[in-house]
Amino acid sequence: MLYAILCYASEDVVSSWSKAQDDEVMANLLNVQDKYAKAGRLGPVARLLPTTAATTLRKVKGESVVIDGPFAETKEQFLGFYTLECADLDEAVEFARELSEVNPSGGSYEIRPVSVFNPTGVAL
Repeated sequence: MLYAILCYASEDVVSSWSKAQDDEVMANLLNVQDKYAKAGRLGPVARLLPTTAATTLRKVKGESVVIDGPFAETKEQFLGFYTLECADLDEAVEFARELSEVNPSGGSYEIRPVSVFNPTGVAL
């Protein structure tokens, strides 16, 4: 089963890190990712730019409206995601647990099974 592990934390906390702190956190996260990558189970990983770089398209009264910023005002922001091939949910939870142990930002990791929709047939 393919799982998406969605990373949420306070953007203010993460953006307040010095370059050295950020580099250390990313190195620690990379250590967790590495064993899954070596096993051929880690798919795409993305770190998103801040919500200040976001643009949202929202349907309002039948009209498409484009606005600057994230889709909602929240205390935590969607910062990035992992995709991981796991035998079951327990393995996906363990991966998220390992990430949370080395990530000092707090936050949360949402774990969702992924159903691949690929009508073009082009290899993903």
